[in-house]
Amino acid sequence: MNGRNAEHRIALFIDFENLVTNTGISSASFDLQPSLDRLLEKGKVVFRRAYCDWSRFAEAKIRLHEFGVELIDVPPSTRAGKNGADMRLVIDALELCYARESIDTFVIGSGDSDFCPLAYKLRENGRTVIGLAVKESTSPLFVKACDEFIYLRPRQSRSDKGDKEKGRQSVSAEEAGHGKRGGRQGRDEKGRGDKEKTPQGGGKSQPKTEVPDIAREVVQSMLARATGPVNPSLIKEAIVRKEPDFDEREHGFSTFARLLAALEQQGLLRRIQQGRQWYVVAADFDVGGGDTKGKKRGPAHAAEEDDELESYPDPDEDEG
Repeated sequence: MNGRNAEHRIALFIDFENLVTNTGISSASFDLQPSLDRLLEKGKVVFRRAYCDWSRFAEAKIRLHEFGVELIDVPPSTRAGKNGADMRLVIDALELCYARESIDTFVIGSGDSDFCPLAYKLRENGRTVIGLAVKESTSPLFVKACDEFIYLRPRQSRSDKGDKEKGRQSVSAEEAGHGKRGGRQGRDEKGRGDKEKTPQGGGKSQPKTEVPDIAREVVQSMLARATGPVNPSLIKEAIVRKEPDFDEREHGFSTFARLLAALEQQGLLRRIQQGRQWYVVAADFDVGGGDTKGKKRGPAHAAEEDDELESYPDPDEDEG
């Protein structure tokens, strides 16, 4: 019962034209599912509306209806074709904020800085504001106005996939041609080429990992003031508050736990375990007795501990 009461109730407002105009996403290929999945991890999406002149984007209507999105038609109000979708969205969002106190999170699907005043007003009234847009078409001002930002990623077109496939086929054909040349000599050259191309260890080349400066700053600041172990979820929350669009995956880390492991290897923190929960302390923190395990772990233990590290409470979820 307590868990249900603590569940976030989310309202989603979409400025549809903003998301599909000069963003790399077409109205026909617009897919709300990945973003909706992210929101459903945070709570229940109880209100869903999308605003635009739907006579221009009719191909998107059926798909949005399938996701339970209410379509608000805002015809053009000027000869230039401009409409008042953004103004209508702002009015509806503020009305909902004042009328429904149970809704604590507002998601604004747009990258337009014109929505900054709305974000500020919602936060002033104690609401959490999440932005949703394509990164390349989003104003940095609007990102900073939100508590968190989720980026939409354009789907890879079939033509792009076809070009990549052709590229792979041409490379394979070229390698085959080298292999045929001169019998054993061709095989020897192919063998040398494979060794040069294959990374040491024989696996796929891993994306470059680099600890972001914001993570270092937050960790150093929080641990310098901490009088005891710090829950990793609090560190993630602090980073997101300072940089709403922060995503550890963009820095080469599949999980936040792996980012913390990299910080530990750099000597900026130490991970300890108390019972079944992992915590973070300063590298020179004097760990006392009890069941606290303060042993420093090297890279050799990273793989076997990764499952345990992922037991950190998700900072996006309410703590019970």
